[in-house]
Amino acid sequence: MKKQNNITETPLIKLTHQRETLISGFLAGSIPDFLRQHTRILDSYFHESYENSIIGPQISMTRYPYAIIALGGYGRQEQCIHSDVDLLLLFEKDVPDAAEELVREVIYPLWDIGLDVGHATRTLDGCITAALEDIETLTALLDARFICGMSRLYSALMDRLREKFVLETSGTVIDRLVDRNQERHVRFGDSSFLLEPNLKEGDGGLRDYHTVLWIARLRENLTQPRDLEYQGCFSHREFSTLTEALSFIWAVRNHLHHLAGRKCDQLYFRHQEKLADIMGYCKKDGQQPVERFLGELHRHMAFLKAQYEMHVYELENKKKQKRRRKPRVKTRIEGIEVQNGLLGFESPGSIRENPALLIRIFEESARLHQPLSAESERLVGEFLHLADRTSAAAIRSFENILVTRVPRFNVLEAMLRTGFLAKFIPQFDQIVNRIQYDEYHLYPVDRHLLRTVQTIKKFGTPDDPTGNPLCGDLYREIADPKLLLWAGLFHDIGKGETGGNHSARGEEIVRDILREKGYPEEAIGTVAFLVRNHLFLIKIATRRDIQDEETAIFCAHRIQDTERLKMLYLLTVADSVSTGPKAWNSWTATLLEELFLNVLNTLQNGELTSGEFVEIVEKKRAALPEAAAMPPEALQTIDMLFNVMSPRYLLYTPSEAMGAHIRLYTKLEERPFVWDIARSSDGSTRTVTVCAKDGPGLFSRIAGTFTLNGIDILDAQVYTWRNNIALDVFEVKPPSDLIYEDQKWENTARDLESALKGDLDLGQALKEKMRVYGPNRPVIGDRPDQVMIDNEVSSFFTIIEVFSYDVPGLLFGITDALFKCRLDVWVAKIATKIDQVVDVFYVRDFDGQKVDAPEQVAAIRAALKKVLSTTGPSAA
Repeated sequence: MKKQNNITETPLIKLTHQRETLISGFLAGSIPDFLRQHTRILDSYFHESYENSIIGPQISMTRYPYAIIALGGYGRQEQCIHSDVDLLLLFEKDVPDAAEELVREVIYPLWDIGLDVGHATRTLDGCITAALEDIETLTALLDARFICGMSRLYSALMDRLREKFVLETSGTVIDRLVDRNQERHVRFGDSSFLLEPNLKEGDGGLRDYHTVLWIARLRENLTQPRDLEYQGCFSHREFSTLTEALSFIWAVRNHLHHLAGRKCDQLYFRHQEKLADIMGYCKKDGQQPVERFLGELHRHMAFLKAQYEMHVYELENKKKQKRRRKPRVKTRIEGIEVQNGLLGFESPGSIRENPALLIRIFEESARLHQPLSAESERLVGEFLHLADRTSAAAIRSFENILVTRVPRFNVLEAMLRTGFLAKFIPQFDQIVNRIQYDEYHLYPVDRHLLRTVQTIKKFGTPDDPTGNPLCGDLYREIADPKLLLWAGLFHDIGKGETGGNHSARGEEIVRDILREKGYPEEAIGTVAFLVRNHLFLIKIATRRDIQDEETAIFCAHRIQDTERLKMLYLLTVADSVSTGPKAWNSWTATLLEELFLNVLNTLQNGELTSGEFVEIVEKKRAALPEAAAMPPEALQTIDMLFNVMSPRYLLYTPSEAMGAHIRLYTKLEERPFVWDIARSSDGSTRTVTVCAKDGPGLFSRIAGTFTLNGIDILDAQVYTWRNNIALDVFEVKPPSDLIYEDQKWENTARDLESALKGDLDLGQALKEKMRVYGPNRPVIGDRPDQVMIDNEVSSFFTIIEVFSYDVPGLLFGITDALFKCRLDVWVAKIATKIDQVVDVFYVRDFDGQKVDAPEQVAAIRAALKKVLSTTGPSAA
């Protein structure tokens, strides 16, 4: 031990000072090999503790030889700032009683300075037994590294592991490793695209690299990561890319540990913008620093994912070849061959002689449903400069790839991964790993487009993610599916350029691409139309009253052709499904399908005539007594109510619903309100029908009460009968705790009754809730609030759209402001885009008129802007 200023510097004090200095240097950017240096100072602590131990000499090395061995990440020399320090105290045959005292002496002090140390004390036989019983123990031992003590024990342990697991049962162990990794992927998700990726455990995380390393150690007895290149598992270029990817992910992980102040592998939103700033990203090409940071992170994680999948696929095919000797599959193309279930080139020279092989190998991959080998992907990347993108043969090959369904994998993914896709379509390079920083878009733009194409090709198959036969039927009816697939591949390509409407910009780009490919103008026009309008149907479905015939007529005039409508519907569904699970649900699917069928009917049969309207209403009148299921003496009441129902209500409300509403009305009597709560078939939503005497602010009070009780409104239809009875039909999300759902509705009913009687001040109650609980979720991205007022789309209503971030009380604040502007809400569409809301209201003034006077419009906009500034996220 050294002395400084007469103070003894113990190993623990020395370690503490060294870690502080090292971490400060890393944060300052002056420690490029932080993991290894961090490992070394920990090793130094154990060396000095071993040399200066008081308990060590009491253990007879002759009788109880022992060694201190690093395991897991510490063994691999991947010691991040707050990573666990995993140790093995290894004894030869017996563990002495003093071993526990040694642990207290050496390991306990590390806990005192905040290190998370995991340790095990075992004999050689105990290690092998534990490894046989637990795969986690085995993988930790595969990473074992000698620190100090009797080195022969470490050598003996490695020899036994090799004899037991490498030579005897490596195949079985590898299967267990792959299965466990697959379970981890299911649990943590695909980190190569998730908005809050798990840097370690997710698909594309560090565990994928570790699993490849463990498999190589079991199969080839490799000892160092560099052996992956020396033994041919990776090419020199791939190993360099691997090293770059790992260095980046480890740097992110270390900074994340420091920000969180603890071990943390989940990249939560609250840390992402800080990390982008720390790692030196700035705004560029229209992308925010955090978007560029996440784009690079996803690129590196996608590489890890691809390498892991390739290694596992090769393993599976080698096993299959051993189990059954199938006739060797032959390709139809000279220069391409199949080996072990993977496609490859006969030689690099064959590519030089025939560059068309660069695209033909992907075409064969689609036809045979067999992926490229790692070596063939390397060769594609190396010979990209020879690729042809304009010949008729190359375009035909790409079309075949585009339309061919390959269930197990996505051929376009391999084309993207090798760089061939961006070479064949240079405009694609602008969207590779491009991130949109919000909670709505889960995938980088390039992968989202490839998933959209894959989703379209699944329509009508057992893998159809919608489960709706309509999509399969429509896909089979389309005369030229490849035009739809081109649109799927290009619909977001405009996001690669800054500024303007990405759909309009995408239309221009698509025209350039397809003209270069030699397509006729009619086909180009169809694809360009689909790209320009790919958001049209979903916006109308979620933001407009689809029960209003004017909505269908407006859409029909825009689309004009049934073939284009079918393709646009399928593109919209595929786009939504491929955006992520939060962008597609049964409610969205129902709205979109209903809108599609309404527009299709309008295109095929024209607008509704007055004669048809009378016929529909009379049929409902005849069916209403049976639908109401009321006794004969109530027929007079039914007839009276029918005569006070509004034309819009009569036209768009099914007879069964009208009957249910009449039964609900008979229960109202002198109560403030009555309601009915119906569960959707899949349980994802609830339909709440509120019957009450109409009065100013009724909708606002219901909305505020729902918000106060944590019930999210998705959609609302407001009907007022001429006898002053209001029927407000809300589509809502169910309460989060379904066990206590009935109690939640009881509490909500009590609050609503108090609010309608004037006993509950909703504004104050919601302010208190906001003060206690804060916003629902962190605000992601930076999009300004907007208020849009439209008097053109509807003949009878003014349409008000409010764009803002969602916070508790916002909906009540908006609807209360509309009420104070003397506006009645007739239809409300609450389109929540995960973190941002688009609240759309069809309103009239209290005299039943549209509000189109300039001074009225200005007053409404000012009132709503004030609400957003005081209730919105900036105020929160």
